[in-house]
Amino acid sequence: RSRAEVEATLRTAKLDPAELLPAVQCLAFGPQPPATECCLLQLEPGLCAELEAGRSLVIRGEKDEQAVLCSRDKTYDMKIADTSNMLLFIPGCKTPEQLNEDPSSCDIIHSQIAGFSNNYWELRRCRPKLKKLRKLLMEDPYEGPDSQKDQALTFSKYTTEDLLSLIQASEEEILHHLQVIDACKIEGYWRVLEFDYEMKLLDHVTQLIDSESWSFSKVPLRTCLEELGSLEPRQAIIFKHILLSYGRKYVDDGEVYFEMLEDKICRAIAQMLLKNAVKFNLSEFQEVWQQSVPEGMTTRLDQLKGLALVDKSSRPETILLLKVEDLPEDNQERFNSLFGIREKWTEVDITPYIQDLCGEKQTVGALLTKYARCSMLNGVKVYNSRRPIS
Repeated sequence: RSRAEVEATLRTAKLDPAELLPAVQCLAFGPQPPATECCLLQLEPGLCAELEAGRSLVIRGEKDEQAVLCSRDKTYDMKIADTSNMLLFIPGCKTPEQLNEDPSSCDIIHSQIAGFSNNYWELRRCRPKLKKLRKLLMEDPYEGPDSQKDQALTFSKYTTEDLLSLIQASEEEILHHLQVIDACKIEGYWRVLEFDYEMKLLDHVTQLIDSESWSFSKVPLRTCLEELGSLEPRQAIIFKHILLSYGRKYVDDGEVYFEMLEDKICRAIAQMLLKNAVKFNLSEFQEVWQQSVPEGMTTRLDQLKGLALVDKSSRPETILLLKVEDLPEDNQERFNSLFGIREKWTEVDITPYIQDLCGEKQTVGALLTKYARCSMLNGVKVYNSRRPIS
């Protein structure tokens, strides 16, 4: 188009040229059909900053999984959003701001359309899908250097790179969850300890603390590893892992010490007592539990949140093992599972089992409103399923 043709079009459209920018961009399709393989991705400012800083965004997911996009520390669901307006890809197209900044812009700019789309990928922040991580590592838990499986090197092997390719979560979220599930790196591979083996090692540590009359708040790392080295040859790294899992590391006067965590030790011993029982009389369990923990430690039921469920409606009251990590990861499936176990829940009882489902800026109350129905039972607010449970 010439300038005269542009001005004629403006007059036909009854537009005042004085109200418009002087530069005109004329768009045209090229001689070849525009490419349609292009995809548009809508990014929030934080993700744009990641790319501008030279960092990568990675799409993760196997063939049977919904794709997610991961930055260094966040995970996003990817969904296609349709638009009624055709979106054009125009290399070198200038925005009004750029035209204003460059007064010398050509009077008429001819731009060629390279492609188009009627939809784009929309990102929505989501919880990382980490349940698979524990499942993979539990395929072959570490039972010690003398186990036949490890000697034969037949266990499932997962390096950090393997997990990054298999788990739908960002690198920081994966590494943080490896700490949460107390995984350790042995000969370059991430492993979780077999529970009975872990309890044996923890018992060695607590017995040493007792025999040396150490304070649980000041366990010396070097001496601990020297004393325990004879019990588990070549296993200094494993005992250090036990101290890291059940204690808090600190340095005093150049020496490394650990403050043992009472709540975590009591919780592990409770799991050991409950794991082979369908239900346990609550009062009997509390008595046995207190007798089983190291002397000087005190057991409390609030140490068992997300691990065990107390039934106060039965006579006598009972307790059973119910680990939150064994429940489904999907919101609706999680609630279906919980309401299959118990028809009515108080908010106090159900919170430890749904807290991890809360997304960014989401509360337990919002989840209960969406997936449960509230009622009163003997003056207490309880929640039951919104749909029939088969």
